[in-house]
Parts: sequence; structure tokens; C-alpha cells
Amino acid sequence: MASPAVVWDSALLGYDLGGEHPFNPVRLELTVRLATELGVLDGVELLVPSAAGDEELLRIHAPEYLAAVREAPLVGWDVGHGLGTTDNPVFSGMHEASALVVGSTLLAARKIADGEVKRAVNIAGGLHHAMRDHASGFCVYNDCSVAISWLLDHGFDRIAYVDTDVHHGDGVQAAFYDDPRVLTVSLHQHPFTLWPGTGYSAETGKDKGAGTAVNVPLPPHTRDPGWLRAFNAVVPSLLAEFEPQILVTQCGVDSHEEDPLADLSLSVDGHRTIYATLRDLAETYAGGRWLAVGGGGYQLIRVVPRSWTHLIATVLDRDVAPETLLPPGWVDAVTRAAPAAEIPRAMTDDRDTTFKPWGDDADEPVDIAIRDTRRAVFPLHGLDPDDPRD
Repeated sequence: MASPAVVWDSALLGYDLGGEHPFNPVRLELTVRLATELGVLDGVELLVPSAAGDEELLRIHAPEYLAAVREAPLVGWDVGHGLGTTDNPVFSGMHEASALVVGSTLLAARKIADGEVKRAVNIAGGLHHAMRDHASGFCVYNDCSVAISWLLDHGFDRIAYVDTDVHHGDGVQAAFYDDPRVLTVSLHQHPFTLWPGTGYSAETGKDKGAGTAVNVPLPPHTRDPGWLRAFNAVVPSLLAEFEPQILVTQCGVDSHEEDPLADLSLSVDGHRTIYATLRDLAETYAGGRWLAVGGGGYQLIRVVPRSWTHLIATVLDRDVAPETLLPPGWVDAVTRAAPAAEIPRAMTDDRDTTFKPWGDDADEPVDIAIRDTRRAVFPLHGLDPDDPRD
């Protein structure tokens, strides 16, 4: 079996919402350059995607919405469907660029489904807010949902989706809210305090899918140890019971303490720990099959390139030591482009990610979310919500 797949082509930089919009594709460019200069991508043949066709997009999206996305650059702002807003401005080539993002995640999924690789990563993906008939939260088409739908038709009938973005993975949850074949898990900042205002512990799925939607709403300013305490109190037990055939993860890094759009307080070290944990969980519970995509992340220089380089490295089993210095070539290029930017020295924020497992006598701020989520979901899976052994 070939080494893990990395999907990338500079054409993916065409998903550009323009102007001062925070969803700036430079974060992708800087990540790939950093991973390259650190040697993470040495000898790796990058897979070049093609745009998803209508047949694949229609797995998730409505025909009239596809027509609106195509039409929007020609008719201006008054096209509806969430297009032409501050969050989702219309841009030239919007359909083509958005379909290419979907195609890149589909390519990663196909490589795994065909048995060519067990792991694949696409940092340009992760557009988890897009809904059936409207754009939302910087997302036009939902590549995560399209890929999951495709996998369901190509040999997989138990898929676990874990979303570590600071925002609730609402679009993916909505797409599979009544589907018992897909376990959607989202850890995010509490919806009382952050858009989109969904993702409460009580959102557990509908009818046939009851119990397969899992939400862990975390209090603002949660740091690495609290985040990892909550994750480990909920996710491994559910994966063990669900027995997924593949793990799909949305790895947004807007949970970082320096991100300008949210209020969690994770570090690059926390992100690195999350990725290593996801890799271990894929090995333990999903036969090693792991499809990782990007997502949010708006500290474009100090955070995203380092965190997603760690993601790529983790997928490739080429883990980068935290103390690794940033390469001079990368630093020089960033300094020339952004002279005022404060550039970090190494691939670490020097944070301790050690956490106390849930079930001790401590009362941590995240424990409310842990208890609420376990009590809402665990009984639906035959697990005891109050027993830390489950």
C-alpha cells in the first residue's frame, strides 16, 4: 500500500472570497510552503484534484442552489441562497472554485475507498457549514458531506465524522441527522457565545439517527488540557461502540487562542496533540482509515501554517518535533510579504497539554459539557453516562 495521500494543487487558491475577508487562501499557500521547507513533503507525490461534477454535488445540494451559485457572478448580489452576504460574498468563478474543493476531498476519499492508501489529507477542505440550499459561514459547497455521502455508496456503512473546529459542524450534522450510518461528533465553543448558535448537547439526531449526532459545547477560553479532557471523556467510548470503518475529521484551527473570530484558547501544541490522538483512534477503531480535511483558521501567519503542517506530518507519520525551528526561507518570505508580522520561532507555543482524565474528583469548567453530552448520548449507545469506565 502506498504512503498516505496528500491532495494539493495551487488551483485550490482560487477559492478566494476577496478583499479583507478572513477566509484568505494565503493560509493554504503558507502551509504548503512551510511543510515543503521542513521536509515533510519530501518524496510525496501531491495528488492533483479535478472539480466535482453536478452528480456528486447533488448528493447534498439542491439543483436550484447549484444554479444560483453558477448564476451569482453574472447577476450580482440579489441571488438569494445565502450568497452575496458579508460572510459569503459572490466572486468570479465561484462554482468552479467551490466544486474543486469538493473534488479534492472526494479524491482523498476515493484513494482510501479503493484501498490505495489508508490515510489522506486535504487542507483545502472542511467547508462544513454549507447547507443543502444555501451558503453559510464562508462555505459554498459542503465537501465533507459530499465525501461522506460518496463513501456510503462505495463500501462504507459506518462512518464517524469528528469536527474539531471552534464552530459547530452544523452543515454535516444537518446532512446526516437522520442517518444511523454516520456518527457526527462536534467539539466547539458553546453556542450561547459563538455563531452559528447550534450544537447543544441535546442535539442527538432524529428518528433513525437518534444518538448519532454528538455535540460537546465548550466554555469560552477553554485551554488544551480542558479540551482534551472533554474529547477523551466522550469520543473514544463512542467510537469503540460505533465501530466505524473510516474516520473523517474536520481539523479547523480557529480554536487557537490567537484566532480573531472566536474565544477558545488552544495552542499549536494542543492541535498537534489532537492530530496524534485522531491518528491513534483511527488505528484503534477504524482499521487505520483516516480522511482529514482543514476548515477554519484565521490567524494566517502565526497559527494556520504551523498547525496544519503538524496535521500533514501526522497523517504522513512524519511528526515534526515541537522544538523544530521555522526554516529561514519561510521566515524570510513571510517577512518580505508582511514586514509588521510577528513570526514565531519554532513549531510550538511551549504549552503543556497534559490533562486529567474525566472521572476524578476534580470539577473542571468543561465538566458541565462532558456530563450533559454523556447523559444525552451515552444511554442511546448502551453506555453508562456516569461511569468513567464507559
